[in-house]
Parts: sequence; structure tokens; C-alpha cells
Amino acid sequence: MTSPAGPAAADLATAAPTGLTGAEVAERVARGEVNDVPVRSSRSTTEIVRANVLTRFNAIIGCLFAVIVVVGPLQDSLFGFIIVANTGIGIVQELRAKRTLDNLAVVGEAHPRVRRDGRSVELTNAEIVLGDLVELGSGDRITVDGQVSEAEGLEIDESLLTGEADPVHKQVGDPILSGSFVVAGSGSFTTTRVGREAYAAQLAEEASRFTLVSSELRSGIDTILRYITWLLIPTAIGLILSQLYVNKQDVPEAVRRMVAGIVPMVPEGLVLLTSMAFAIGVVRLGRRQCLVQELPAIEGLARVDTVCLDKTGTLTEGGMDIAELRVLSSGPEDGSSEEDGSGAGADADRALVEQVLGLLGTADARPNASLQAIIDAYPPGQGRRVLQAAPFSSARKWSGATLQGPDGEDATWLLGAPDVLLPAGHPALAEVDQLGAQGLRVLLLGRSSTSLDAPDPALDLAPVALVVLRQRLRPDAGQTLAFFAQQNVSAKVISGDNAVSVGAVAATLGLPGADDPVDARTLPTDPELLADVVEQHSVFGRVTPQQKRDMVGALQSRGHHVAMTGDGVNDVLALKDADIGVAMGAGSEATRAVAQIVLLDNSFSTLPLVVAEGRRVIGNIERVANLFLVKTVYSVLLALAVIICRVPYPFLPRHSTVLSALTIGIPGFFLALAPNNERAREGFVRRVLRFAIPAGLIAGTASFTCYLLARADHATGQVADTSSTTVTLFLVALWVLAIIARPYTWWRVVLVIGMAAGFGIVLVVPWLQDFFQLDLHGYRDPWTAVGIALVAGLVLELAWRLMRPTGEQA
Repeated sequence: MTSPAGPAAADLATAAPTGLTGAEVAERVARGEVNDVPVRSSRSTTEIVRANVLTRFNAIIGCLFAVIVVVGPLQDSLFGFIIVANTGIGIVQELRAKRTLDNLAVVGEAHPRVRRDGRSVELTNAEIVLGDLVELGSGDRITVDGQVSEAEGLEIDESLLTGEADPVHKQVGDPILSGSFVVAGSGSFTTTRVGREAYAAQLAEEASRFTLVSSELRSGIDTILRYITWLLIPTAIGLILSQLYVNKQDVPEAVRRMVAGIVPMVPEGLVLLTSMAFAIGVVRLGRRQCLVQELPAIEGLARVDTVCLDKTGTLTEGGMDIAELRVLSSGPEDGSSEEDGSGAGADADRALVEQVLGLLGTADARPNASLQAIIDAYPPGQGRRVLQAAPFSSARKWSGATLQGPDGEDATWLLGAPDVLLPAGHPALAEVDQLGAQGLRVLLLGRSSTSLDAPDPALDLAPVALVVLRQRLRPDAGQTLAFFAQQNVSAKVISGDNAVSVGAVAATLGLPGADDPVDARTLPTDPELLADVVEQHSVFGRVTPQQKRDMVGALQSRGHHVAMTGDGVNDVLALKDADIGVAMGAGSEATRAVAQIVLLDNSFSTLPLVVAEGRRVIGNIERVANLFLVKTVYSVLLALAVIICRVPYPFLPRHSTVLSALTIGIPGFFLALAPNNERAREGFVRRVLRFAIPAGLIAGTASFTCYLLARADHATGQVADTSSTTVTLFLVALWVLAIIARPYTWWRVVLVIGMAAGFGIVLVVPWLQDFFQLDLHGYRDPWTAVGIALVAGLVLELAWRLMRPTGEQA
């Protein structure tokens, strides 16, 4: 990363207080010295459409669909409409995510005030040029790099860049970085780096290449499709030659039966149901203010075994809370008991301290996070009023006020850093050091007899109380960390803040290993040694953006699936390299752009919901994949048997459509959306094929045996032979469905019975018989079909029990 200030910084920092003139601005625009960072919140619309349309699945099914459209009839081309549904779901979901992110980028865009020709004007980020004088006020975001030209109590929060929670006091000539914002004071700075040269822009540029989530489901299905593609071409050639030989000159009929043999080999509905399951999961999470940018991201988080957390903005919220108020004495030595009229007891002392703290809070027009915590805890009391106030300053490290008591006596009270207000060796400092070692922030409240206008009002300070502050934790952070611990997911807190402070926060949340924090400045640079340290520890402080990225890579090198959460520009590189990046909605635009999941309400507790949704999708898709791949296996077997025996292919595409709909498509839809709490496991393809191959071989053998027996009865024609074979294949496929649907619930039993009833309706309703060309003749062939299916079902049951993993319910 280059330095934030270039060689010309010193010259630019001396820019006139009136800012650039119109001619100077035009000159810089002509030279290209403008803030031309493109706003990129996600993939472009063209990229989204291309990625969802140009797929292996669409190519296979699209070619077969085009063939059937040419040779007809229309009812044999119903399978082709799955392309539209599958592609549409993917495009709509990604465009929805893109629109949400784009809206976030527009709403969150800063509009800095720039001084030009002596006037203050509000500009967009793109209108800023090199050398502009940008005005700063409390709450302003800094969008380009520069050097401070004017400063009046100017304090900058750089936590989004460094992870350091404490504001940085800036003076004239100090560098200032894009991605930070003003928390106190005012001033101006002269821009020294704009556009892609700015610090935050360099981080975002390095992370700008869009990468897809690694999905075992998606890659597994793509692997299956790749193998099927290799089978399709020789099988298609063999089928078309076989059917031309059988049907002589009837080319359209041969093509239809060839397509009927090829289409079932492609698990077209599996791709569709996977997209639908992901999309519905995304909608469910969207209702909980969780934006999923890529469909497989919820699967990815369900497979994660290590979560890297940024403390600031993830485990903690903005602001602080009062942890404890320790009164150091029974009261100020000069007679506070007379002031409040309540005696010298501890309760009276505490009441006085709380009342003074409340008044000190009202004395500062721009309270910092520490003073705001005091304001929230202690309302101003009655009987005293502020006569004079000194706001907090980072330079002197204290704030103060002169208060008038009920009896008219004035008292000066100071609140600030104990090591500044007290002399070295003071007994109270040992207590302060003890609290600081726990990651707590300590302020000293003291009373002075010296006026606020004196050179050193703290000269004769009498310490009265210690105000102990802690960073405000997210209320859901502890429960979320406990959830990950229960699920055997390791949590690593990686922060740019002080290691001891980070460890104290993590210990408060009950994170194992929080008592042994590591200062990242001592981390080894060797990847292997780094991986050892990162695996063995849970809390890391003073971590640079590049170190965060290296730590994620070190964990991945040891086979871990890593999720990274964060909200600042300093988290961008690690978010991008992690298997799953989770950004806070209130974080920087760069983090939202590279993350796969955005928590719009900044609620850390949403992550367990994402894990649960991912597990539901993974478990159900694996269940449904068994149905589709059984069909693939028996379709390959039937095609090979037809080629070898040189008989007409037993089915038309419409027969495959009704079989797939009733035994796979419709039931698969309901099974894919059912509740499922199974833990994600590796080896999706291996587990699916372990059942699908034997089940498919049994189904294919049974149906082809029935077909040969039906053809042996010369009294029946091709339609009757096909009908008997369809009955056998349906019954065996229904048995497969009954196995996959286990363990049974009432709705799963109704589902299986309903599919059987649906096929019965197809067989008895005349117009459906004509549409699907199904017509059973006599009793011999139909009952033979049922008998063969029963035997096949018993063999299938035996095979399933032998192949079933240990512990799986029957």
C-alpha cells in the first residue's frame, strides 16, 4: 500500500484558506486529477444475466428443446420450460440484491463541503479535485486523502480503517485518510490523493474483482452435469441410429424417442429446485433484514467451521456504558457534606458524585462517547448550576466545569484521564492500572480549588471517584458466540484495537481463549508458523488489514472453511478472500460490495438464522438429489439396453414428463422446502451416488424387463407395451420416493399417496390417456407390470438398508 501523502503533499497543504479558484479547478479537471472512483456495489446487470443464461444446463436442455420444437408435437417439449424458470429465478434474485445494494450506496453517499473562490459549496465525491480545500465538521465522512490545513479540537475516528476504537487528535499538517470520519471539532484539509490513489479506494480496488461463493452443491451438480454431457453425445448417436433402424424411414419418430431417452438423463429439475430452495431461503432471510447477494452463500455459511470477527462494529456497538462508579473517599475535603446537607456517609458521597457527573454532561455541547455514557447513566441533579465549562480536549485529556452549589459556593470539577490529572505514584493509579488491564476505560472525577482559567486547574486536584467504562457490547453477541460454540464452529476475534482491550471484550462474551490475547505485531510472517498461531489462539489485537487477509489465508491452508465479518475498509481484503464474507449494513460501501451476506440491521444474531437456513437447504437438496439421479441412472441403463437390443425406445418425452413430475418434480419441491436441521457434511456427490446408482439400476432393469415381456405378447401394440412399462417404472420410482421421504410425518405420507392418486387419474381420465398416450389392455400385462414392480421394490428396500449410513433413521 502506498503512503497516503504524496511528494506534493507539503505544497498542497499550504493552499490558501479561500480554496481553489474556478480556473484552477478547470485546470485540474483537464489533467484528470479528479476523484473518479467508480461506484460498484455488485455485478452489473449484464454480468448477472450472462452468468445465469450461459450455463451448461441451459445448453444441454436448450438444444434438446430446439430439436423437439422442430419435429413436434408440442406436448413432447414441456421439459424445455424449466430453462425459463431456472434462469429467471437466478436473475431476479441477483437483480434484487443489486438494487438493494445500489440504494444503500446512494443513501449512504457523502456530500462534502468544499471551499472554492472563498465560498463553501456542497459537491458530490466525483466533483472533488486534487488540491481542493474540504471543510470538516462533527460527523462528516472523509472520502479522499489529504493533510489537515485547519484544526480546532479536530478528532478523527479511523476505526473503519485500522480497527482502533479511540479517536485520533489531528493537528495542522497531519495526514488524513479516506474512510475515516470526524467525531469532534472542526477544521479543513487539502486533498493530496484523489480517485483510485486514495487509501480506501486502493483497498476497494484490490478487492473489486467479483468472485462467486464456493458451493459444494453447485460444484457437485455441475460435476454430475459434466459427466452426463460426456455420456449424452455417444448415447444420442447410438439412440438415433438404433431408432432409425427400428422405425425405418420415420425420422421424426426416431428423433422424438432419442430425445425421450436423453432428457431424463439430465437432472433438469434438480437445478431448478436448488435455485428455488436457495431463493426461498434468501426471501426468508430478507424478512430478517439479511441481504444475501448470491444464492449459494447461505450454503457456504452452513459449512463454515471458523468465524473471524472484527470487534469494532461486530461485537461492539458505537458508544460506551458505565461499568462501575467507585467513590474514593467519603467526600471532598473542603466540606461537601455541608454543600449537600446529607452528612459524610458513603451514600451521600455517591449521590453528590452522580449529581456532579450529570451536570458535567450538560456542560459539553459535543459530548464524546465516554461523556455520553455518563449523560445516559446520570441525569443532572437539582440545586446546582454550571457557571463555566471547559469541553473535553484530546490535547489536555480532560473536561471540566465550575458548579455553583445550593449555598452559593462555587466548586471546580474535572473529569479526565487519571494519569494526566494525578501525579505519578498516586495510590489511585494502581487501581486504575488494574482496571485498565481488564480492557476497561477509567476516568477520574476530582475537585479543584483552582479556577478553570488557571494555567493548570488540576494542580491541587482532590480525587473523588473513578468512573469505569466499558465498550457497549451488542446484546446478541454473547448468544451468537455461544451458538457457534455449540455447533463446533471456532470464533476468532481479529481487531485493530489494543489486544488487552479486545481480550477483555471477548472474555465478557464468554469466548474460550480470550484470556490469552495476541498482539499481531508479534505474529510471524512465515505462512506455516502463522497458521499454527492462528489455530491455537482466539483473540488478536493490533491487526493490520493485510494481516487479516493473511490470517484468513492461513486458516484456509489448514482446510478450514472461513467466514469473515466486518464493517470497515480495513476488513475488505479479508472479507473478499474468506469463503463467506459478512458485512454490516452500516459499514463502508466497499465491505458491502465484496461481502456475500449483508446484515442490513447490523444484527449479529442473524448469523445463526443464516446457518440454520443453509442447513435446511443443504439437507433437503441432498435428499431431493437422490430422486433426480436415480432417474439419470435408469435412463442411461434404458438407453444402453435399447441400443443393444435394437428395439423402439419404450417412452416418448411426454411419458418422461409425467413420470418426472409425479415421482420427482412435485414431491421434490415440497421436500426441498421442508424443515431440516441436519448438519452440513462433506462428500455430497459421493453420498448421493451411493444410493442413486443401485436404485437406478434396479428401476431400469425392472422397467426394461417389463417392456420385453410386453413386447413378447404380439397381441398388443407399442402404446400398450409403453403403458405397462410406464406402470412398472412409476411404481418403482414411487417406492424410491417413499424411501427418500423417511422419516415419515403426516404430510410426507399424504405426499406419497397423493402422487400415486395423481398417476391413477392419468390412467383413467380419457383425455389424459390420449394426451400422454397411455392405454392399458387386458389384465396380463398390467398385473405383470405390478408384480415386477413389487419384486423390484423389495430388492430396492434391501439395497437401501445395506447402503444406509449408520445411525440414519429407517
